[in-house]
Amino acid sequence: MTDQTPAATGAGETPVCRRLVGRTAVITGAGSGIGLATARRLASEGANVVCADIDEQAGKAAAEEVGGIFVQVDVTASDQVEALFKAAYDTYGSVDVAFNNAGISPADDDSILTTGLDAWKRVQEVNLTSVYLCCKHALPYMQRQGKGSIINTASFVAVMGAATSQISYTASKGGVLSMSRELGVQFAREGIRVNALCPGPVNTPLLKELFAKDPERAARRLVHVPVGRFAEPEEIAAAVAFLASDDSSFVNAAEFLVDGGIAGAYVTPV
Repeated sequence: MTDQTPAATGAGETPVCRRLVGRTAVITGAGSGIGLATARRLASEGANVVCADIDEQAGKAAAEEVGGIFVQVDVTASDQVEALFKAAYDTYGSVDVAFNNAGISPADDDSILTTGLDAWKRVQEVNLTSVYLCCKHALPYMQRQGKGSIINTASFVAVMGAATSQISYTASKGGVLSMSRELGVQFAREGIRVNALCPGPVNTPLLKELFAKDPERAARRLVHVPVGRFAEPEEIAAAVAFLASDDSSFVNAAEFLVDGGIAGAYVTPV
């Protein structure tokens, strides 16, 4: 039975449930942005959090803040990803949640007409191959337990097209969505759920850097968001917490859109 007693909070803070007490959550890209916000949220819900990042300083700081452990990992290296999940199991005795979130969106990934093969391959490795590796190495632990929740970060661009293209990023996120759907179907009767989280544009350092270089691109995107703003990382983290918990026990093989209504809009409010 899940402990859903509201956690103690400070003045002005929103109480959160304690749905993940005693569970172990592995988060890649935990040092910043969505990953960091999710580490904070899952820890607040009682999870043992394993903060994985290639950036040692940021990853250690995140782990220290949430009372978890840090594992430095290149998510494109199979042996390092395997070691990541082993560290989680060896430390806490289970692997209950895998939030496979690490990704990049470099400036040289643009239109198909200008994006070089090296840029294409680099984005595919970090955004898609890493998710394949994380799922591959998390699943055996979950199979032995007979339960688990895998949440893979895709994107709203996996379900719609953009004229301001990042061709390899878009293709990689489409791959994440398709792979998540198939894994969710394949492992459902073993008690394992696999879902693709599809955020809209999020107010993270990655997005700020991208749009600071190209304000026109930012403006072209923002106008299509019905709620009139980009998401905050904490809003995406809340969706991850839901998908990690038993509250989403019948949500599986889904494209879980958290996009402010972008994918459902024909025209936005004036």
